[in-house]
Amino acid sequence: MQLQQLRYFTAVADTRHFTRAAEREHVAQPSLSQQIRSLERELGAELFHRARGHITLTDAGETLLPLARRILADAETARREVQEVAQLRRGRLRLGAPPSLCASLVPDVLSAFHAAYPGVDLIVTEDGSQDLVRALADGALDLALIITPLPVQAPALATSELLREELVVVSAPDRPAPVTGRRTRIRVEDLRGRPLAMFRRGYDLREFTTAACRAAGFEPTFTVEGGEMDAVLGFVRAGLGIAVVPSMVAERSGLRITPFATPGMHRVVSVAHRGDVSPPRAARELERILKEHLRLEPPQCPGGRSGPPPSAARRRGR
Repeated sequence: MQLQQLRYFTAVADTRHFTRAAEREHVAQPSLSQQIRSLERELGAELFHRARGHITLTDAGETLLPLARRILADAETARREVQEVAQLRRGRLRLGAPPSLCASLVPDVLSAFHAAYPGVDLIVTEDGSQDLVRALADGALDLALIITPLPVQAPALATSELLREELVVVSAPDRPAPVTGRRTRIRVEDLRGRPLAMFRRGYDLREFTTAACRAAGFEPTFTVEGGEMDAVLGFVRAGLGIAVVPSMVAERSGLRITPFATPGMHRVVSVAHRGDVSPPRAARELERILKEHLRLEPPQCPGGRSGPPPSAARRRGR
């Protein structure tokens, strides 16, 4: 019994037509029929009822079909596993992440991955979480960092929470602080009427900030909007407004950082891949490096808690 014979058998079972099965398998129809006949002789049973224009499985064929599918699946898994060993010496890895993470967490993680696997080409896509989820579903990405929970359920997605990152307010150091007097923390209510430099539509932080303001009973005031992360930080640096950004970005910005008052504002960063297929080994290795990086260097936020989720800390005995 050969794998090729089983592939031809399942193709006929799927299409119920020898010619269409041969076209699917890119083989001449007589060759496919000959292989099926050879398989039937080896098994000692006919696998198909052959009537003109009507092909159906015999009882023997019905018995063989799930076994054949399992054998072919196991063979494909073995092929992929062997190839993936080579893929860590060469190949490509397609990662998606929001621009805010590309400006903070992603460079350090990709640097560690590249040092370990220099032969793997890294392709990074910057976009909002919803767009990244669509790219995962379309097979355009191997792995993505997204902000959860998603506003719309993605049943074909497998996600794992990485960290809860504090959000803070950044402002120009040469402009008045967002809070005055003895206060060192800002409340969401304090953003009422304050000029905000705001990200473009579809940006996770835009949606988050707007939702928080509306929950506090007001609409945010935008002085300038439509930028990516670097542009918004530049707007703030120029004194065009303040902005709500992740703590990891704020720490690298050179801007004044003002944390939120308890309970604060945070976002959940998760790693995601398609749930119906196993991610490539290179993607799994990047995920391992990512989690190790966060375990060794959890992001810090002045006056606020950040880093891996509490459950992860408990598992490490912290």
